[in-house]
Amino acid sequence: MIPVLFHLGPLTVYSYGLMMALGFLAADYVIRLECIRRGLDPEYSSSIVIAAAVAGLIGSRVYAILDDLPTYLADPKSMIFSGSGFVFYGGMIGGLLGAYLVSRWYRISFAVTADMCGPALAIGQAIGRIGCQLSGDGDWGLPSTVPWAMSYPKAIVGWTPDTVLKLGDHYQLVPACSSVADCLNVRVHPAPVYETILYVGVFIILWSMRKTSHPAGRIFYWYLLLGGAARFVVEFWRVNPRVFYMFSEAQLIAFAMMVIGGVALILTREKNPAVKDQGEKVSREAVGAARA
Repeated sequence: MIPVLFHLGPLTVYSYGLMMALGFLAADYVIRLECIRRGLDPEYSSSIVIAAAVAGLIGSRVYAILDDLPTYLADPKSMIFSGSGFVFYGGMIGGLLGAYLVSRWYRISFAVTADMCGPALAIGQAIGRIGCQLSGDGDWGLPSTVPWAMSYPKAIVGWTPDTVLKLGDHYQLVPACSSVADCLNVRVHPAPVYETILYVGVFIILWSMRKTSHPAGRIFYWYLLLGGAARFVVEFWRVNPRVFYMFSEAQLIAFAMMVIGGVALILTREKNPAVKDQGEKVSREAVGAARA
């Protein structure tokens, strides 16, 4: 684990923060390539990513607060000063809202924008999970004896009986070790690595679809289906509280994503294919006028 990369005077550079930044840069690059291919202003990508990043971070923190309201009410300062408490699903909702507002400002179809964001989300998640792995932010999995199982003794959240957990007889999380020393003997599933691999796969699939004629929005619907499936599967090994039998809250949300994406794909399947790369309908001049 490398939670802290280096110090620059009073500035501390964390591995998680660096990978998050790289994830945003990768997303920006992916959307920029699509803007160029579709004949849109390349600067549109930066506007989307900046708006999505700001709105996503806010949405992520709001989701975390609502999900654990008693903790934040007991210590309100933690809401502002804590470096933890960022939840992907809250970030995705906030990010999509930010992207929608930008698409309205530029007068570009949100469905086309969402199609460009689908692969960007997947590669951004893949890189972000590398940050989870390097920092040891608690996103690891349940105890395991598989050959690639590992421990996180330098985890930024600690490697203690409070963070090294297993499932009890009734799917409740219980300590997997009795002391810090005992925890050093526990190996767990490297769940962030699993997610990185799966999201890279999702990105490859979505990226290969972008030049195919299809109704606007279908690439994003495939992201909802495939991205939701990836998270749903990994959750079986992740250390997250089970809220409905053996299923975690994240799994229920992932299942909802799969249903929404699947239904949307079925509903758009019989429609006449959209003109290839509908984004080309929006000229550079129109985009420039919207920015002016």
